[in-house]
Amino acid sequence: MSEFLLIHASAIRLGAFAGIFAVMALWEVLAPRRPQPIGRLARWPGNLGIVVLDSVLVRLLVPTTAVGAALFAQAHGWGLWHVLQLPAWLALPASLLLLDLAIYLQHVLFHAVPGLWRLHRMHHTDLEFDVTTGARFHPLEILLSLLIKLGVIVALGAPALAVLLFEVVLNATSMFNHGNVRLPRRLDGLLRWLVVTPDMHRVHHSWLPHETNSNFGFNLPWWDRLFGTYRAQPQDGQLGMTIGINQFRDTRELRLHRMLWQPFRGPADSYPITARRERDHDADVS
Repeated sequence: MSEFLLIHASAIRLGAFAGIFAVMALWEVLAPRRPQPIGRLARWPGNLGIVVLDSVLVRLLVPTTAVGAALFAQAHGWGLWHVLQLPAWLALPASLLLLDLAIYLQHVLFHAVPGLWRLHRMHHTDLEFDVTTGARFHPLEILLSLLIKLGVIVALGAPALAVLLFEVVLNATSMFNHGNVRLPRRLDGLLRWLVVTPDMHRVHHSWLPHETNSNFGFNLPWWDRLFGTYRAQPQDGQLGMTIGINQFRDTRELRLHRMLWQPFRGPADSYPITARRERDHDADVS
């Protein structure tokens, strides 16, 4: 089983990505949630170019995959589950839950620290919101996120099967909740108790800072409700809200080479959570 997972994990992830991407892209054509005046030809080359670049850099610079790290920890008996001698039937769901919590907390961290926000904000400078936005992350953020994830996997001693399932599910839900797709309102209300829906996550891509700093979940919606970061709807409505942030709003910024330089241009501005709290404190003092 271990050898099978190590050999075929990348192929399974790639196949799942391609299949879900195709389904979501077709769904966006058949039942779009919002009009997209900028269009795919202006956005998709940069967004998909980032996906290719991220994949190549990870393969070249990181010596192991997430599944490989899990198998390495298992072979050496590393991690909390090995110390506690947790049975496999319990280690698998516990790993899925805690890995998702780690992704949520990491996401909040990248919004809280100005330097990390500079890396993450490229995800938010897309001027429309669709399935490709879900894979639009700066290479430096991807590499840093992967190192954090590998650390969590080893610290937990997460089973390799749980890691592979988590990777596939996270990719699937990220493409789903970034989809420009229409769901019946009642169905959306039910689903968002189980998974982050497109209408829920779209709020996170509003250009209003208090909305950008909400709905951080990618997969499970429970963490936002538990930690008080849940926001049901944008104040301007799903059709009236403005996507993006208040920087890099020229459509030329959708080009790949300009996207790559965005972390190093301009101020961190008003979006980092910590910067906003400091300004609020200074205003209260004065």
